[in-house]
Amino acid sequence: MKIYNKSCYDLTEIADESIDALITDPPYGISFKGHYWDKDLPNPRIWSDCLRVLKPGAFGLVFSSIRLQHRLTVHLEDAGFAIKDVLMWGFLNGMPKSRDVGLEIDKALGVKSDKIGEYKYVQGYKKEAVGDYYASESKSIQAPSSELGKKYKGFGNGIKPAYEPIVLIQKPLTDRVAQNIIEFGVGGLNLEETRLPYGQDDGKVGHNPHPAGRVMANMLRIEEFGDGYDKYFLVPKVRQSKDDFNHHPTLKPVHLMHQLVKLLTLKGQIVLDPFMGSGSTGVAALTCQRDFVGYELEKEYFEVAQRRLNESGKRPLQLLEP
Repeated sequence: MKIYNKSCYDLTEIADESIDALITDPPYGISFKGHYWDKDLPNPRIWSDCLRVLKPGAFGLVFSSIRLQHRLTVHLEDAGFAIKDVLMWGFLNGMPKSRDVGLEIDKALGVKSDKIGEYKYVQGYKKEAVGDYYASESKSIQAPSSELGKKYKGFGNGIKPAYEPIVLIQKPLTDRVAQNIIEFGVGGLNLEETRLPYGQDDGKVGHNPHPAGRVMANMLRIEEFGDGYDKYFLVPKVRQSKDDFNHHPTLKPVHLMHQLVKLLTLKGQIVLDPFMGSGSTGVAALTCQRDFVGYELEKEYFEVAQRRLNESGKRPLQLLEP
């Protein structure tokens, strides 16, 4: 396992056609919480770099935002990847980004809105004991006071985000799938290791139900649909359950990354993450007995990743810095 505290561009430390899978959560280009490193999508050349180091037929999973998924997908396709699918990671604890249109109208008209109460802002949740909530300082509840503002009371400019897209890509095969796997060891998805177990009272459906469960779907969600059987991988966003020392703002759940690592690889194969962040992909790779190569430019996040990977205790960690 190797991690680098440096820019990922060019991937000069990695030999051509030596990586078995790409799993990464790059900047979304939406300036999330004002972070400068998220102001743009990555330079498209990184995807050409990734194509070079991946083995023929290797798969990749690239997280994206809903707003700029189309741009990222074009960059990936232009680099030479085949677009195979888009997975939807579903969750209910996303942060609504809508603004109250009625209050905005008051502000535009220079009218002071009415204060009608207070509330405790709840940050995330935790599934423990009786479902305790974490609350921060009190905030005021306001209502429009202008006539036009009252007319648009309750209007917003966006809906609650409940999923993130993950683009599934593949480096072109050199031959048919079987021949490609014989030569390079990649080219198929590991459906066997990512099957979803049947529930306790869940009937086995289909013409030839598999004893280990159903094939993983391209939607990953956190609640049952009440459709008689659950056929989706369930995982929430990270909130209070993350490590105290890990302050990365876009941390991905390791449980989610476990499923993605297992989907693209076999034990002993190498996973590349050029935008490592706090190291969730690497932790998942270690615990799933895969090898890992990661890059992170920001020193503070690199140090968090270093600590998390060391504490995973699965194998010696080789640290490489410029």
